[in-house]
Order: sequence, then structure tokens, then C-alpha cells
Amino acid sequence: MNVELLISKAKQVCDNRGARFTPIREKVFRLLASKQGGVGAYDLLEELKVTEAAAKPATIYRALDFLAELGFIHKIESTNSFMLCQHFDHIHPVQLLICDKCGNVEELHSSAISHELNNLAAERGFIVSAQTIEAHGRCEKCRD
Repeated sequence: MNVELLISKAKQVCDNRGARFTPIREKVFRLLASKQGGVGAYDLLEELKVTEAAAKPATIYRALDFLAELGFIHKIESTNSFMLCQHFDHIHPVQLLICDKCGNVEELHSSAISHELNNLAAERGFIVSAQTIEAHGRCEKCRD
């Protein structure tokens, strides 16, 4: 999807929720929009310092927390990295296919997987409040 369209959509979501899409948050959003796989916070910080020399780790983490809270990004727990969600305008189940060779991450949205996990959890008296399923392997390009 076009980055400017994503930015416009993000600003609209912020307006609807009464949240501020500050220049720093927008820059971090743009950095993530330019990436294919997950990106670590310190890598993002180094890129942000190109235009924001005074940026500190707290700067990037505050921006990432905001973007995650509004559903604009996903945290990839297994690699401690972040990726942009291009479907942030609606709530959806998330499954991530992570290539261990090239680092590419593909986002899936299977309601069937989400539903099955919720059912299995409920059978054990557990209520799922959030779920992101991560699967590691090799993408089609890296399999050979």
C-alpha cells in the first residue's frame, strides 16, 4: 500500500480516537512503512537520528508504544522487533510467518486459527485477551 495513503489513514484513526500523531510518531511510522521485515528499536533509533539528532532510546520506545497501542504496528516477540500493520483500521487476528534466512515477515489473518485457539483456551477456563502467533521457517525465495 502507498505510504502516503497509510499516513493519511493513520492520521484519521488518531483523529477519531483523540490521539496525537506527532511528527516523531509519523517519522517512526514512515521508517517502519519502508521496511519488509521486523526492525529492532535501536535500528529505528539510528535511522531516526538522521533527522532527529537529539533522539534517545526513550524517544523511539515512546513512539513504538503509541503505534502499538493504536494497532499501527505489531511487535514480533521472538525477534524483539517491530513491523507495520497495513490493516490497522480494523481489529483482526494476527499470525506472522517469519523467514529465518532473509528476515521477511508475512502477516496472515486467519479467523479459523484464532477461533480454534480461543476455543481450546476456553475449554481450559482461560480467556485470551490478545494473541499474535509467530511461525518461523523459510520463505518461498529462501527454501531452495
